[in-house]
Amino acid sequence: MQGKLVIFSAPSGSGKTTIVRHLVASMPDKLAFSISATSRPKRGAEEHGKDYHYLTPEEFKNRIKTGDFLEYEEVYAGTYYGTLKSEVERIWATGKNVIFDIDVQGGLNLKHQFKDRALAVFVMPPSIKILEERLQLRQTDSPESIALRVEKAEKELQTAKLFDCFILNEDLAKACTEAEKLVGDFLNTPHTQA
Repeated sequence: MQGKLVIFSAPSGSGKTTIVRHLVASMPDKLAFSISATSRPKRGAEEHGKDYHYLTPEEFKNRIKTGDFLEYEEVYAGTYYGTLKSEVERIWATGKNVIFDIDVQGGLNLKHQFKDRALAVFVMPPSIKILEERLQLRQTDSPESIALRVEKAEKELQTAKLFDCFILNEDLAKACTEAEKLVGDFLNTPHTQA
């Protein structure tokens, strides 16, 4: 059984996680969230198997060698993120489609692999300044980490044109409504084998 993939990518702090959570809650019979693997430490009240599959850098590298990932990337020095093949297979086995909240490079890698079976959506922040303010309000990152994320975001914004579409997240309720329509239309369109 193979379903479709819905990919939401954006710079950190753009609101993609909030939009993805909204979509999973509003389409529980159609969508299930793909839990990414990471080698970064847990933040706050995050839980293994719920927020991420937490692996040590050594475990992550070993799973790369054994071909367990659909895609992965060293996002920051020594910090890996990736999508386990077993996670996508687990969701498809339930008859649902997979939704991703994933970094920009990972999103493009998945789109490249799955082509018309994947919808790749880029969530655009209103501005870099607002993005930086959102990251500061989260109070989960150091000023140095925020500076790195803002620098990375400036580069990631240049890739928006490589995605199927983008949503400007200036007003969260409006962005969620737009996301529902895009995803609903995509899921209701029959997939044709290439």
